[in-house]
Amino acid sequence: MQDVLDFGDPPVAGAGPFADLAGGAMRTELTLGAWVDVAPGWVRDGDELFERLADDVPWQAERRPMYDNIVYIPRLTCFYTERDQWPHPLLGKACRLISEHYLPVLGEPLVTAGLCLYRDGADSVAWHGDRIGRSRYQDTIVAIVSLGATRTLALRPRGGGRSVRLTAGHGDLIVMGGSCQRTWEHAILKTTERVGPRMSIQFRPAGVR
Repeated sequence: MQDVLDFGDPPVAGAGPFADLAGGAMRTELTLGAWVDVAPGWVRDGDELFERLADDVPWQAERRPMYDNIVYIPRLTCFYTERDQWPHPLLGKACRLISEHYLPVLGEPLVTAGLCLYRDGADSVAWHGDRIGRSRYQDTIVAIVSLGATRTLALRPRGGGRSVRLTAGHGDLIVMGGSCQRTWEHAILKTTERVGPRMSIQFRPAGVR
């Protein structure tokens, strides 16, 4: 069985590039101490940001071993550490705002930005948890800003159980917290529907991938 969560229309735009997170994120409690927050339309005007990142980011087609072959992963990626120059000033501002909001829970700032570009419905990321580093054994937060075409972010408990599907729309902020990376998995699955490009910007603390 699965739950399909649609958080409705984004809030009406106002001053500033981002909406207020205080009271604006809707939380879904999962199991085993995991939770996910969704703030629809948190990026108030993501069109320019999407276009700038699409043009300016040095997107890479990663290759990974699979069985006896080396294959390209079905998406383009780029990763920025806290020491790198990020490709747009709004990324730094978004990271700071999210960090300030979740600092009482996380106890440390988010400092890295991982970008993924899903070119169409054939691009995807398989079921996984962000468990490289400290997230293998302690709670953490991974914040995702979604830009471009709407895709479904699916979550399921590790080992089986009821799954959850979230609508990741243009400008939405999705934050996975608690034990989510250790006890749940998430994925952007392939779709046969005709969809345009979608960009995912993932903010994480140091030592978490």
